[in-house]
Amino acid sequence: MYRQGDVLIVSVAEHAVPTHVTDAPGEPRDARGRMVLALGEVTGHAHAVTGPGRLVREPGPFGPMLLHLPEGGRVVHEEHAAIPLPKGWYRVVRQREYLPGAVRIVAD
Repeated sequence: MYRQGDVLIVSVAEHAVPTHVTDAPGEPRDARGRMVLALGEVTGHAHAVTGPGRLVREPGPFGPMLLHLPEGGRVVHEEHAAIPLPKGWYRVVRQREYLPGAVRIVAD
């Protein structure tokens, strides 16, 4: 399990990854070639992964993201130390904040 700011990255066994995810197209990379896990609404900084792989986002605003790194990768952010990730599948979870009557993703 890895955490960088408001992003949690949890290893997932390959046999537990749904078939529709393994065949789904990945999210587009940003202009710098990174897979963006969370974009800072306030600062413009991003929690992103470098290296070969795919980021698949399930439908809906709180839908989970699954990250596949066939050769490993690194989680980078302008204000945090980089985190190396071994090859494999990961679930990416954004921290949420409870407000009476609502739940929202934490703004960076």
